[in-house]
Amino acid sequence: MTGFSDLSALSVGDVIAERTIHLTRESLVRYAGASGDFNPIHYRDDVATSVGLPGVLAHGMLTMGIASSVVVSALGDVAKITDYGVRFTRPVLVDPEAGADVSVLAKVGAVDETTVRIDLTVKHADATVLVKAQLRAAL
Repeated sequence: MTGFSDLSALSVGDVIAERTIHLTRESLVRYAGASGDFNPIHYRDDVATSVGLPGVLAHGMLTMGIASSVVVSALGDVAKITDYGVRFTRPVLVDPEAGADVSVLAKVGAVDETTVRIDLTVKHADATVLVKAQLRAAL
């Protein structure tokens, strides 16, 4: 679904959007340039493994941004995002050859007179990477 015309017609359990985004090492370098976060654990395997990580990790804020962008794209101009929060639980390991897929499922969690709460399920390699991922939009 894209471009909802009336958020007040949404019901708890409705799927707002579902999408898988593929990340590559190039994606991470581009994000580093845009965000200014040049921590080498996001682009150098030797540095990542030297600090005990299994390899290069996607930026947490990139993962968070991807999740919200799926909802923003689906809602279009009919909603104003008023609140967004997540808890990071697992990193997204980005393989140098295969990259990584991040899947996002956005469902209506609650609706009242003025807002809709959208609950996000965000996974990588069958593991949930963000929990308590909730976005609120004004109706």
